[in-house]
Amino acid sequence: MRVTQSMLSNNMLNNLSRNYQNLGKYMNQLSTGKQINRPSDDPVIAMKGMNYRSQVTHVEQYSRNLGEVHNWLDNTDSALDKVQMTLERLRELAVQGANGTYEEGQRGNMASEVRQMADHIVDIANTKVNNKFIFNGTATTGRDGDPPYEVDADGNLLHPLNTERVMIEVSDGTKINVNTPSDSVFNADLFKDLVDFAKTLESGDDDEAIAAFIDKIDTHIDNNVNARADLGARQNRIELIENRILDQEIAAKDMMSKNEDADIEEVIMNLTQQEVVHRAALSAGARIIQPTLLDFLR
Repeated sequence: MRVTQSMLSNNMLNNLSRNYQNLGKYMNQLSTGKQINRPSDDPVIAMKGMNYRSQVTHVEQYSRNLGEVHNWLDNTDSALDKVQMTLERLRELAVQGANGTYEEGQRGNMASEVRQMADHIVDIANTKVNNKFIFNGTATTGRDGDPPYEVDADGNLLHPLNTERVMIEVSDGTKINVNTPSDSVFNADLFKDLVDFAKTLESGDDDEAIAAFIDKIDTHIDNNVNARADLGARQNRIELIENRILDQEIAAKDMMSKNEDADIEEVIMNLTQQEVVHRAALSAGARIIQPTLLDFLR
């Protein structure tokens, strides 16, 4: 086959073009730290990268959901702890009030404290976290933004409560109930009993009538303790799920890194080798292009 000067020049230029492309590829890998910069560079790596990135996004969303779960449970536990202290103080007042040594004026002072405690429990029941009422089931906005718990002078709740469970997904196919049902602690009997307790103290009834509220308050204390025990069990489960999600996130990011990230040492070595090849190609090309007929006629 006849080889012309033009063919040699074209081959040389094509080789130089490929060298430039390789240099550009390694320079891009070095500057971005990634093996590819567009899907066409390596469709297999690109497809795997999309799958790994989707998995990472999925797991990160569950991590954010777990943060929301912690927010619900921690604030609920804090609120129920305050309820516990308030109920224990109310029980102390019931024991004191049932003691026949207290005069009518002293019992009146106790009644005032009981009413203040009852109002305090209403405030706790209307606890808001991130602008959501946490003790009103799925109706977290209340009644058009108004508190869900309102009590009349006789201790009756003025509005029906939402007792549905608030569920948050924390992993594939796993949802956690994050709220404490409104009727488990803040039920209608609680507020009615507290108002009746205050009225009994004010009325000057006998000690037995006052002592009857000790058992009633004990019942509400038990309800609160049971609610906190259930809450603690959910918190323990969340910790186990959180550890598993963290492991999944680390594994997914590691796989994504191995798939996409360039080996910098290898890239530098390839770039150095390509520079040597490129300089050699330029040197050889210069020898091919320079000679012309005039060079031989000199």
